[in-house]
Amino acid sequence: MTESNNPEIDVDNLMQKIREEVNKHKSKHVKSTTRNDFSISKNTFNINYIEALLKNAQSRANIRTKWPDKLNRFPFNLNSKLQKIILKIINFLFKDQREVNFNLISCLQESITLNQQFIEQIETLRVQMEDRLGVTDSRVQSLENRLGVTDSKVQSLEEQLKIIVDNIQSMDNSFNSFDTLVSSWLTDTKESFDAGNSRIEKIDERLKSVDNHIQDVNNRLSAIDEGYARNDIYLKNDLIQQKRLISLFLEEAQRRLPEPFNQEQLQTLISEDQHLLDTFYVAFEDQFRGSREEIKNRLITHISSVEKAITSTGNAPIVDIGCGRGEWIDLLSKQGLKASGIDINVAMVQQCQNLGLDAVLGDGLEYLRSLPDNSLAAVSSFHVIEHLQLQKLISLIDEVLRVLRSGGVVILETPNPENLIVGACNFYLDPTHRNPIPPPTAKFILESRGFAQVEIRRLHPMTENHNLENPFLNSLLLGCQDYAVIGWKV
Repeated sequence: MTESNNPEIDVDNLMQKIREEVNKHKSKHVKSTTRNDFSISKNTFNINYIEALLKNAQSRANIRTKWPDKLNRFPFNLNSKLQKIILKIINFLFKDQREVNFNLISCLQESITLNQQFIEQIETLRVQMEDRLGVTDSRVQSLENRLGVTDSKVQSLEEQLKIIVDNIQSMDNSFNSFDTLVSSWLTDTKESFDAGNSRIEKIDERLKSVDNHIQDVNNRLSAIDEGYARNDIYLKNDLIQQKRLISLFLEEAQRRLPEPFNQEQLQTLISEDQHLLDTFYVAFEDQFRGSREEIKNRLITHISSVEKAITSTGNAPIVDIGCGRGEWIDLLSKQGLKASGIDINVAMVQQCQNLGLDAVLGDGLEYLRSLPDNSLAAVSSFHVIEHLQLQKLISLIDEVLRVLRSGGVVILETPNPENLIVGACNFYLDPTHRNPIPPPTAKFILESRGFAQVEIRRLHPMTENHNLENPFLNSLLLGCQDYAVIGWKV
């Protein structure tokens, strides 16, 4: 640090400038006061002069009732009657002018009144300003005194600053020599760090390669774990099913021992054959249908139709035919609606019951036949009708129409063959499917059996983007994968 960077403060010059500003302020104040007094007195004189003129104008503006004295001389010395007639004619002719004159005089008088008020207010403000200027003068005098004290203190500070500057200059020289030593040391250290950084970068690249390899291994292990988890669930369910069949066989055998099985008992055991693949179908659903939460999100779209039917039928119950894992009746129950399900798959019904859902084992058509007329608000069936023969499908729809109350609704969802990928491939992933049902066919069946306001609701378009620019091909290959046919009972 050098003295050129710390210029000295000229206190005397600063004080002189402050005094000049104060004196200038005082002279302005005196001139302003004198000018204001002169201006006020002049305005007062002008107002008095204007008032005199207005009085004279007002006296001349009045109606003349007397012949002017100056006109009583020859040849204007007319008789009194003729003078009155002439005065009336003159007053009549100048009636409008006289009215204008009176209005102007009134306006000028009002203006004089306002000017007088303004002069009084200005005088009040002038007095207030003088008082405040007096206070300001006293404060300026106080500031002058304080500046004198400050001046002495600043001089003392200047001396101290000179001593400090000298010390800083000495320290600056010391720091310069120290800075040279530090720069040399930093240069050596930087070279060492650069060499270390290059080695660390090589190690980091190797670690990234190892990390990517570990990530690939983790992904493979996750896929293997997921496959093992599905197989584990399938095997457990299958073992439970086998255990149930063995227990049933042993119970029947214990009833008949030492006698052989009769025809009815053999028929009971044989009827269990239809449940041998129940656990296989549960594993199939888990693999291809999607998770429970995914299915629930898809089914939310039908809630509004069911609520409308509930309102129209007086809060009648809802039945889901082929309830499967119970996503739909679970969703309805959480909406506060009374819903139950039925399915022919033992393992799926057991899953529903384990979740606390109202589900029973049985055939949907037989279950509907056991219900009374006009007893339900809604009947639903998701991905079931494609498993049925035509005769059984029509019988099912007839029973649905019978058990629904007026205002009730039927919702049937099935794969959409309008999507060529679904109709030609994905539909046949499920080996229990019989044949696709086009939307117009499903709508015709419901209308022909007595349902009204039948609509087709296309659902779940494919999310894959294959960059198809042709709209027609896009609709055929990437259109909705499912549709629902919805009908109402009148």
